[in-house]
Amino acid sequence: MSLIRKIITIFVIFFIFGISQISAQEIKKIGKYKDWEAMVVSDIEGKVCFAQSLPILQAPKTNKRDAKLFVAFRPTDNIKNEVSVTPGYEFNKNNSVIAASGKNKFKFDIKEQGFAWIADNKIELKMIKQMRKGSRIMITGYNQQGSQTIDHYSLLGFTKAYNASKKACS
Repeated sequence: MSLIRKIITIFVIFFIFGISQISAQEIKKIGKYKDWEAMVVSDIEGKVCFAQSLPILQAPKTNKRDAKLFVAFRPTDNIKNEVSVTPGYEFNKNNSVIAASGKNKFKFDIKEQGFAWIADNKIELKMIKQMRKGSRIMITGYNQQGSQTIDHYSLLGFTKAYNASKKACS
């Protein structure tokens, strides 16, 4: 996926969470599935459907951040299974962002404006497959000062939220 499309996704997500003037009527919650929820955002250019979750545990505990993990679908741009994460801060460019679940590790290749993405759709699909069968995934990142953060996400409800998001944009 191109960097331009990744940046467009950043702006869409910012819009979703109130940074823009998008109205609440354009954001539709499809459902809540244990620790995950499915949402749809519509505008004049089309719609974006996504599953999202908040961390159940963050380290360090003293540093509360607005972290989220997403899997998005953007039919207008022919984008499916787009995995992204925000830790609630700007990532350090010198350190890797890694997702780990069980024995599996997935590296996020692109870091821009407080978000990270995986550039290869095949790796995204492997990560989603692991998320569907796993119980927890940990995202490790580094802030601008080089301090490590680890966000633990429950995967309870992920499959249902993922399926609902996918269906809403198919």
